[in-house]
Amino acid sequence: MQFESTSVALLPCSSYRRSSLLENFDVLIRTTGIPSELHGRDILLKPNLLTAARGPLPCTEAPFILAAAQWFLDAGARVMIGDSPAFGSARVNLDRLGIGQALRAMGVEISDFRRSRICMMPSGVRAGIAVRALECDLLVNLPRVKAHAQARVTMAVKNCFGCLTGLQKPWWHMVYGGPKGDFADLLVGLLACLPESLTLVDGIRAMHRTGPINGSPYPLRVVAAGTNPVAVDTALLEILSIPLRNSPLQMAAERRNIAGSHRADLSFPLSAPDDLQVDDFRVPSTLNPIRFRPFSFAVSAARRAIRS
Repeated sequence: MQFESTSVALLPCSSYRRSSLLENFDVLIRTTGIPSELHGRDILLKPNLLTAARGPLPCTEAPFILAAAQWFLDAGARVMIGDSPAFGSARVNLDRLGIGQALRAMGVEISDFRRSRICMMPSGVRAGIAVRALECDLLVNLPRVKAHAQARVTMAVKNCFGCLTGLQKPWWHMVYGGPKGDFADLLVGLLACLPESLTLVDGIRAMHRTGPINGSPYPLRVVAAGTNPVAVDTALLEILSIPLRNSPLQMAAERRNIAGSHRADLSFPLSAPDDLQVDDFRVPSTLNPIRFRPFSFAVSAARRAIRS
């Protein structure tokens, strides 16, 4: 994944209408400088498909996913969609969102990220990353803006965590999530193992107060794009009026001195954060522990065994 670009494209957007989304994607994607020739390229869409069992808000909105698939198909690309959600599977959650059949009818392959390849991270930690994510020509990250009880707010960087397969996500929580752990640093470090990416952020209807499942809807009315997920998150934190120091993931990116981790690094070819800023987006004031207890890990392992 490349971090050189510190340009973030921002637009106001209040509607999930397909025509409105396609028009905005057209502007955003072309502004980011992604190669215009996408014909025949393998594109992997990576939405947030955490769980759709309690409604659509914990996931990237269904029309947003469909419009992204349509945009890249219209550009002549081969489109896949995948995730390794904590609950259910990519296929199950897409069906619960009501778009699994539509995606299959469009010719979009759906992957549950069953196959993985071990990659050595800069920290020396071994990460089993979905083969589909590693072998695509372009990873299109489709996060939803959400408050989070363990990370305060999650957007582009956190959504890449779903490229880990199987039990690795709960394992990372259990092993690296303690008071002296380096969970946030590892999550940021994971980005270096991933291929060229484009982030398209669903900030039209966000989740606030708590999360990542039981929060409340918030009409943020923003879409964003960039090739550097750290820069995208920096811009969104400013829109949300959240100090960078209040985001553990942002502080981890700053410790690594990743380009885009400071507001002064950024440029905005379209709208500026000041034009879209809100002051009533609520996030948890006190964060829950990241570490999963062994019992929770065992439950997660049992769920995945049943699912497979």
